[in-house]
Amino acid sequence: MGKVIYWMNASIDGYIEGPGGMNFLDPAEDYHQAANDHVRRIAAFLFGRRLYEAMEKPWTQDLGKEGAPAVEREFAQLYKETPRYVFSDTLQTVPEGVTIVRRKDAVSAVTRLKQEIDGTLQLGGPELAASLLDLIDEFWVYTFPLIVGGGKPYLPVGKELRLRLVEHRSFASGIMFQRYVRP
Repeated sequence: MGKVIYWMNASIDGYIEGPGGMNFLDPAEDYHQAANDHVRRIAAFLFGRRLYEAMEKPWTQDLGKEGAPAVEREFAQLYKETPRYVFSDTLQTVPEGVTIVRRKDAVSAVTRLKQEIDGTLQLGGPELAASLLDLIDEFWVYTFPLIVGGGKPYLPVGKELRLRLVEHRSFASGIMFQRYVRP
C-alpha cells in the first residue's frame, strides 16, 4: 500500500511562496542532494496545477541541460522519470508521463493510487493538500532560513492537526528538514 507525503519548502515564518513568488527559495547544494535522495524513492508526484506549472517546464526543459550543475541535472532526470499526476479542472493537455485528474475525482484517485502503488506518493501544493488532508500520512517541510513576511502558507487548513516529529536534520546551508506523522 502506498503512502502519501506532503512535501513543500517553506520560509521559517511558514510560507511556501512570498509576495514575490517562490523565488526566495534558493536551494543550496546540500539541500538539493537531500531532495534528490528523497525523489529517488518516490513512486509518483501528485501536484496541484500551480505547483505543476512551476515545476514542469524548468525540470523537463531548462534545468536538465548540459551546463547546469550536476545535482540539478540529476534532479531533472529523476523528475522526468517519475509519473506525475496534476489535479486541475483547467488543463486540457499534458505531456507524456503526466496524467490529469479533475478536482472532483481527487479523493477517489488518491485513494486508488494508495491501494495500487506500493511506494511513496509525493503530494505538492497547499490547496490540494488541504483538500486531501485525511489521506496524508506524513508531512515533510524543508525550512529555509529567512522570513518573507506573508504569502501562501505551507498548509491552509482551518482546523488543528496534531503531529509527531519523527525526523529532523539541519544542513550546513542553514536549511532544516522536519518529517512529521500523525500520532
